Amino acid sequence: MGFIKALIERFLLHEGPAKSAELAYFFLLSLFPFLIFVLTLVGYLPLTSKDVLSVISGYAPEGALSMIESIAEETLNSRNGGLLSFGIIAALWSASNGINAVVRAFNHAYEVEENRSFILVRLTSIILTIAMVLTIIFALMLPVFGKELGLFVAKLVGQSDAFLTIWTAMRWIISPLILLIVFTALYYFAPNIRLKLKFVLPGAIFASIGWILVSMLFSFYVGEFANYSAMYGSIGGIIILMIWFYLTGIMIILGGELNALLHKRKIVPGKV
Repeated sequence: MGFIKALIERFLLHEGPAKSAELAYFFLLSLFPFLIFVLTLVGYLPLTSKDVLSVISGYAPEGALSMIESIAEETLNSRNGGLLSFGIIAALWSASNGINAVVRAFNHAYEVEENRSFILVRLTSIILTIAMVLTIIFALMLPVFGKELGLFVAKLVGQSDAFLTIWTAMRWIISPLILLIVFTALYYFAPNIRLKLKFVLPGAIFASIGWILVSMLFSFYVGEFANYSAMYGSIGGIIILMIWFYLTGIMIILGGELNALLHKRKIVPGKV
């Protein structure tokens, strides 16, 4: 209980709720250019909008998902090279602002000053954004081509039924595993401090599990109890999206604070 109390105190001391709101703002600004970039790129691959949306449909609230679905359908149906060029520039720049907000939050959590150059921080943000895009594309491609490749190999050795059973079980593991990889990279590279992998994994695991649980609970709440459209009208979907991003920001910052607290205990034994 003492550790949990210390974690909550650090979260509040470092203005975690306010920083989560800041992250939600930047996430919203970067979402649509980011989606245009990802979906336009995916449009050149043998994937459908159903394949794309299956990755997030299990977590996104209903109102937010309907907005994302409309963008996905329109973008995948029009494979426009100019749109791809615009998406690359806008998404990378906007998303780098979001990553910069994450960097500031993590530096605050570790109580370190940002002494890296503007170019280096921006370059780090862009590289992390590109890595996230590639990870998302890999997550989209794996269920489609991984199953076909696995079935081909399984038929060669005469174990196709056994493979299908294993593959069905693995599909529940793939998405959380990819999410864990993204969070681990974020916690490792974003703060201005050299860290060992063992000091970023606890926060990455916490953020991954916490984000999945919070997203599912919020999605259930929106679907069963809340009616944001009745209160906010046509912008109800945006409100749902903002709240979801705010909860996402809380999970990301809590994971960073958890890592920072573990790191501090290692540096200053017995001191929280």
